Amino acid sequence: MGAESLSFNDWNHNGHGDEQPPIILGLQPSALVDHVARVDWYLLDQMTGERGGSIPVGIEELEYILREAKAYILSFPNDPSPMKTMAGGSVANTIRGLSSGFKISSGIIGAYGNDDQGRLFIDSMSFNGVNLSRMRKKKGHTAQCVCLVDALGNRTMRPCLSNAVKVQAEELTRENFRGSKWLVVRYAMLNLEVIQAAIRLAKEEGLLVSLDLASFEMVRNFKVQLLTLLESGKIDLCFANEDEATELLRGEQSADPKAAVEFLAKYSQWAVVTLGRNGCIAKHGKEIVQIPAIGEVNATDATGAGDLFASGFLYGLVMGLSLEQCCMVGSCSGGSVIRSLGGEVTLENWHWMYKQMQIWGLACPDICK
Repeated sequence: MGAESLSFNDWNHNGHGDEQPPIILGLQPSALVDHVARVDWYLLDQMTGERGGSIPVGIEELEYILREAKAYILSFPNDPSPMKTMAGGSVANTIRGLSSGFKISSGIIGAYGNDDQGRLFIDSMSFNGVNLSRMRKKKGHTAQCVCLVDALGNRTMRPCLSNAVKVQAEELTRENFRGSKWLVVRYAMLNLEVIQAAIRLAKEEGLLVSLDLASFEMVRNFKVQLLTLLESGKIDLCFANEDEATELLRGEQSADPKAAVEFLAKYSQWAVVTLGRNGCIAKHGKEIVQIPAIGEVNATDATGAGDLFASGFLYGLVMGLSLEQCCMVGSCSGGSVIRSLGGEVTLENWHWMYKQMQIWGLACPDICK
């Protein structure tokens, strides 16, 4: 699908003309809108696939799940919105967190459709200060995802990407990456060609690359391609959660988080395995650290916890913090997003995070000083 020409207002609205390139760039080939709802376990038991995972669906199934979700909504006291619609996607969550909460200059590369979901995505990211000059507006649909949250805060995701507009590998140029320091990507077989192109161009411009392993299903089903990407030597920072780490080492004698972080560290400068309520374990060079979770362990909604952990960790690296401090900031920011529904941190929860950072003596963004 061809990109539309933008009016001056679109051009200005999308952040074109910003003189300084963003420090951190995220690649999310398709803009994505999340529909997040707390639902009864009965609905999750009726769905195909494992609870807690992420399986792509078609538009008809997505619309069916949305209709069913409304019948199985769980209401919570003092929560007027048991279902929320917001700009989403793992990379977008990370980039928005960096820009909004940590005040790190950040931008995103991708495409959005000329529909209501596309406008919602652009308005949300723009409101949060994200540089959108590398986003392309195209005729067609914007990707959507249903995020179903159970009573314990665990989330099950069903993304609909098949008919969505996206940026293509041949549309990327070295200029997209020039002057930036980091590229943030999420592993996805559907987008492997554009991911590889972005990494190649980013490396030509001297950027460091951060890779998130996405989901245990993605690791399980496309492990060979993932290993090839890791073995390329172009990944500088790798994030995995406990389920993804276990899947990565399935069949090995030792498949615990420490073994996983050692494995990932063979291919990247920094390797991090997040452990949910048990904190995280990370390795850089010969240094290994393990820290507990910071804040309450009972999650309202785990959606975005790993994405916001990445925001905090990357902030720490940009600020020159130690490995342990990077993990602690990541734990603070990951803890901030699980306190409410969806992958966007509320102002109240940013303030909670700043307070935690101050308690632990961590370098705070200027906004909280």
